[in-house]
Amino acid sequence: MMKLVAAVLLATPFAAGAAVAQDALQPTQMLVNVDAKSAAPTDASSITVEVNGRKAPLQTWQRLAPADTQVVLLLDDGLRQSIMREMDNLKTFVSTLPPGVEVMVGFMQFGRVVASQGFTTDHPRAAASLRLPQGVPGASASPYVCLSDFVKNWPGGEEGASSANATPQHKARMVLMISNGVDPYNGSTSILNQDSPYVRDAVTDAQRAGVAVSAIYFGDSGINGTSANDSGQNYLSQIATNTGGTSYWQGMGSPVSLEPYLKEFQQSLADIYVAGFLAPAGRDPQRDLVRVKLSGPHVKLHGASEVSPGNRE
Repeated sequence: MMKLVAAVLLATPFAAGAAVAQDALQPTQMLVNVDAKSAAPTDASSITVEVNGRKAPLQTWQRLAPADTQVVLLLDDGLRQSIMREMDNLKTFVSTLPPGVEVMVGFMQFGRVVASQGFTTDHPRAAASLRLPQGVPGASASPYVCLSDFVKNWPGGEEGASSANATPQHKARMVLMISNGVDPYNGSTSILNQDSPYVRDAVTDAQRAGVAVSAIYFGDSGINGTSANDSGQNYLSQIATNTGGTSYWQGMGSPVSLEPYLKEFQQSLADIYVAGFLAPAGRDPQRDLVRVKLSGPHVKLHGASEVSPGNRE
């Protein structure tokens, strides 16, 4: 199994009318997951941050609170009907998320995400919105087109979560998608054809929106074969690696049970910290992603490979 730990950016828009000079240093925040086998650093000075290959001081370091977290469970609407045996596991996962976490259930369907309700902290209510996927071959079209559209139009938080006069708080954004990962828009599933523009776009769109995408491979009702399995898992690993998520399953065929991976994702929420530092921002907000790497003594820290300067909690 390829283990990559969830991470995500927290973003708030700049104040109205604020001008960003080229190469100006912008306060930036990023979520970092500490490997569960390591003790989390308590002193920011012990952590090294590299932005575009240059060292920068870490300014803040604090654990993420559940109330500052949003989780979206996305299911491919073309999954095999054998996913039916996992419905109890999926409902348990949603209903037992840490109190305060906002959760939403959506289905990737013909290039978009369809959800019966928005974010809620009523976890049993969200669990009740789960249904069996349609099981129609290719129902999601491309899961990466669905994902791009969703992260670029991320829905607002739970109604009533903020007062009428308060600025809505942007929370940590995480997606757990269950899909076969195949991109039919990119043609052949051959290992020689694994450079999909739609996967690349989904990675960039998720990085700009501050969304960590984790994934669990599960077969589609209409696509079989080892090449499709390898292709889908490679794409899911690609998007998880670059957005700071986790690719949970690397076996042959669909996993015997989703339960251990759902639990692992849930447990990882307790190991996420907010790292604050300065990042250079150019004039074009659509092209100024910067490379970020964090490291510390005797600890493994995991985050997205690129972030958008100015993203803040």
